[in-house]
Amino acid sequence: MSDAATRPIVPDAQVAPDAPAQPADLAEAAFARVRAELAGRPRGKVLVAMSGGVDSSATAALLLRAGFDCVGVTMRLYDHAIPGSRTCCSVSDILDARAVCASLGIAHETLDLRERFARTVIADFVRGYEAGLTPNPCVECNRVLKLGLLDAYAREQGCAYLATGHYARTQLGPHGTGVLLRAADVAKDQSYVLYHATPASLARLLLPLGCLTKAEARAVAQESGLGTARKGESQDICFVPDGDYAGFLASRGAAGLDSGAIVDVQGARLGTHQGLARYTIGQRKGLGVACGRRLYVVAKDRARNELVLGDARDLERGSLRATAMNWLEDPEQATRGELQAMLRYHGSLSAVRVLAKGAAANPWGSVEARAISQPFAYVAPGQSLVLYAGDRVVAGGLIAADA
Repeated sequence: MSDAATRPIVPDAQVAPDAPAQPADLAEAAFARVRAELAGRPRGKVLVAMSGGVDSSATAALLLRAGFDCVGVTMRLYDHAIPGSRTCCSVSDILDARAVCASLGIAHETLDLRERFARTVIADFVRGYEAGLTPNPCVECNRVLKLGLLDAYAREQGCAYLATGHYARTQLGPHGTGVLLRAADVAKDQSYVLYHATPASLARLLLPLGCLTKAEARAVAQESGLGTARKGESQDICFVPDGDYAGFLASRGAAGLDSGAIVDVQGARLGTHQGLARYTIGQRKGLGVACGRRLYVVAKDRARNELVLGDARDLERGSLRATAMNWLEDPEQATRGELQAMLRYHGSLSAVRVLAKGAAANPWGSVEARAISQPFAYVAPGQSLVLYAGDRVVAGGLIAADA
């Protein structure tokens, strides 16, 4: 792998503060940078996952300009939408994706995946909260649908590549396999939710936004005449557009919404909670408890239906366990030195040592991550542990309940 794999990407030219770059300038710089990033990829047919947002729109425009033959596909995942919500994949988003493809002159197809989405992503979300976990449905959606179903569908349709609008980077590694890297714009990096990829699938995955900033992506969409150029970002969980997780879980008949005791770490009762599913690890507001000091949710005891509060130091952990590990590199080699761990989406990185803790048949299927320089904070079972070596994604798995 070249040094470029871990070297930060910088703009080709610096713009003076009193002469801000215009959209046309940003777009041209973006087109040039993406062409350079994809220089080693043979041109071919690409299935572009079109969500109806600015990022996937810019992705299609960039790949067309770089000489790829693109077709768009949009996943229909559910029907409901709430005006003003910032979600993706609604019916209106499908119409936006179709309009973008028409503007670019490429074919567009909609896949009705509502039943599959409900049976996998939504069901996993509900089960996680019922078990007292804090699941991340975006990770599961990428695993099942984008990195799974869409990748397979692309190959069935004779496409050499699958492309998405994620802010992350892929490069070809040894023996024709692929490597997953953090985005050049670390603040936008989405490599955390893509750790379920395989080296083989990464060789087929194109992520042109990984070497750009959000401003450049918008400039590309604007200069390409796409109606999504000014569209806002989607931030809410798509199937909970009003942000009311508890209400959504109740509508699904989920357990974990019964009231119970709020206790401190010594077991003394402090009050009554309104259902464990309404709280997250590290939460300190909206607890309904006044004790004269700042308290945080440090644990959710599902067996006792108790919400456990403590001080900030009670959130600290020297180690944690993760299961269902997916390795993008040889674990024996990757874990010989220090790695960096991210415990939640857009979280900070911390130095760790990683030890195999799985059964003899699959020792690296479960691991223990030990903090090196400072203890972990806000360890939420159900979230993902993602391991990095520099900018490279090495592995990822689910933080276990006994972390």
